[in-house]
Amino acid sequence: MLVFAASDKGGTGRSVTSANIAFRRALSGDDVAYLDFDFGSPTSGTVFDIPGSLRGVEHGGMHSYLQGRVSEPDRVDVWAETERDALRFRPPGAGQLVLLPGDRGGGEFAVNREMVRRCTDLFLRLEEEFDVILIDLSAGRSYAVELVLAATSKPELSGITVRWLVFHRWTRQHIAAAAGLVFGDRGILDAGLALGHQEEGLRDSIRFVRAAVPDPDSPELAHVRPAQAAWLRKCDQDLKDFAAELKLGRSKTLGVVPLEPVLQWREQLITDDDVLASRVANIETVRALTALADELTRDKSWEAL
Repeated sequence: MLVFAASDKGGTGRSVTSANIAFRRALSGDDVAYLDFDFGSPTSGTVFDIPGSLRGVEHGGMHSYLQGRVSEPDRVDVWAETERDALRFRPPGAGQLVLLPGDRGGGEFAVNREMVRRCTDLFLRLEEEFDVILIDLSAGRSYAVELVLAATSKPELSGITVRWLVFHRWTRQHIAAAAGLVFGDRGILDAGLALGHQEEGLRDSIRFVRAAVPDPDSPELAHVRPAQAAWLRKCDQDLKDFAAELKLGRSKTLGVVPLEPVLQWREQLITDDDVLASRVANIETVRALTALADELTRDKSWEAL
């Protein structure tokens, strides 16, 4: 299964949430590959705490592979190479968790036919080896989005399940941006149709993920004044109505990740130790991330709505 993580804007929680989804799938026993296709900012190594890949690798990353400078991209075994003690050893029953990083200093680049072929070949090889391949894309209408749309339109990939997660924060600006990325001019649907995708199939493969969503009824907000509490509830309802109006309503939303201080202050994998031992993270966050990871393979969540 190929899962593309997209967003129209930066700061949506796309990378840290998708990395946590990959982590949760690996804990459940799946072999998982995480590809850094955020070509302008290849920093996924920071989320996994990989010292040699914090800003990408020196040579041999995704940039080098797609541009034809190496025959195979570098792979990093997260369990073996992370600096975090809670992640250092692969838990019993867990699957592989492998990072394919970008190149240090690599930037965006225009797509050509050879890059599409190399991308297609890579997806085919990884599909044979891994249960879930999660691809973190550059924000916006990027070359990375164009590249994977072109690759997944190829007949060779027609038998592989492809799913899209589009991330947005719980604000009017981010909701509007996410809707534009999918449904707007030159958005995912427009670009996909131009590259040969069938509209219904592509549309049905897309779901939205709301990140950093505050709960107006949370005990943490019990101290706010009654007028503030009423205002927060009104804002939350207005956002729900706005999302539904722009086709980002509940039926198109795969999951919601609550506001989490740990993820605000430090983009990292949320482990059970963070909840049970140090108690710096909230159990609700782990539950939300686990549920989101589970939904990826629940066909009912992806039926045409």
